[in-house]
Amino acid sequence: MKLSIVVPAKNEEAVLPGLFKTIENQMFRDFEVIVADAHSTDRTRETASAFGAKVVDGGMPGPGRNRGATASSGDILLFVDADVQLPNERYLGDVVAEFEQRAADVATCRLKPMSDRIDDKVGHAVFNHYTKLFERIRAHAAGSCILSRRPVHDAIGGFDERVVFAEDQEYVQRAHRNGYRFRMLESHPMHVSVRRLEKDGRLSIASKYLYSEAYMLLKGPMVDRLPFEYRFAHFDGKDNS
Repeated sequence: MKLSIVVPAKNEEAVLPGLFKTIENQMFRDFEVIVADAHSTDRTRETASAFGAKVVDGGMPGPGRNRGATASSGDILLFVDADVQLPNERYLGDVVAEFEQRAADVATCRLKPMSDRIDDKVGHAVFNHYTKLFERIRAHAAGSCILSRRPVHDAIGGFDERVVFAEDQEYVQRAHRNGYRFRMLESHPMHVSVRRLEKDGRLSIASKYLYSEAYMLLKGPMVDRLPFEYRFAHFDGKDNS
């Protein structure tokens, strides 16, 4: 198996079909899908199983990704969120090819918001440019798109399950510090949901991300407890549309 797509999820039956449809349309076919379900109370497991995904018990995003990776068999791991969508039928093939051609060990891709709002487009463009600018100095990646070679994932011990926020950033930065090559792939952007921005407020989320970046620079990863309120997996069917 070339590629394992790992999706941590909790109560995501409303958004998973959108992701699965874009996966089903891919020209590249050498992949499997693993959904790490954090004890959903909706039909997340049934939705994933009906698609043909392997379903395993998950947890918070970091532990969920680790459980999914453990159950996978691909040479390359692609970690995505449940509410993303692949932009076109060439995405997986092109991204895997670029990952190999650039001899990356860990990588991310550009993010494109599924929104017509100018502030959403600008905010994601700023994040993309920031990630690219510091690509070889300080790795950055969102959990909506992280690629990792299996030996690299295993060598660094996967996601640090003690980290309670920005575990995705901590993962790629730890890999980079250990000498593994991090790259931002340019083939295609990942289409990402803005539902958290709409639910919790764009300014509130932006301030928490900026605080997290400063905290990690000055003190390291946030371990065990959050210094601010941030609700994980608090969406329901009404919010996932």
